Amino acid sequence: MSEDNAPEIVLALEIDDPALADRLAKLLGTIAGLRLAALGEAAAATVVARDPRIMPGDIALTQRELDVLALMAEGSSNKMIARQLGISVHTVKFHVGSLLDKLDATGRTDAVAHAARRGVIEL
Repeated sequence: MSEDNAPEIVLALEIDDPALADRLAKLLGTIAGLRLAALGEAAAATVVARDPRIMPGDIALTQRELDVLALMAEGSSNKMIARQLGISVHTVKFHVGSLLDKLDATGRTDAVAHAARRGVIEL
């Protein structure tokens, strides 16, 4: 317990970037009543920071979906995407639907925004 008899808060860090983890650990180490958990120790809370460019395992985009997504990000219509990739408009619509499902997006713009936030595409 700390000097004022308040319970100590034990905090764990799960951060992929070692430099960020070190900086955060040093900052948090200066806060009274807060202690970083030792490896394997139970913690009251955990700070988690993952590389946002890494897609979750349940979202696996095919190369063709990535091609369609890149053209969507450029503002291409389904017809323009079909011409560019040499596929039918129906196939483009299929890939767009698949992208919306996989990215949990409500529309084309939302899909592009989700993908950009995760670093799948650069705008």
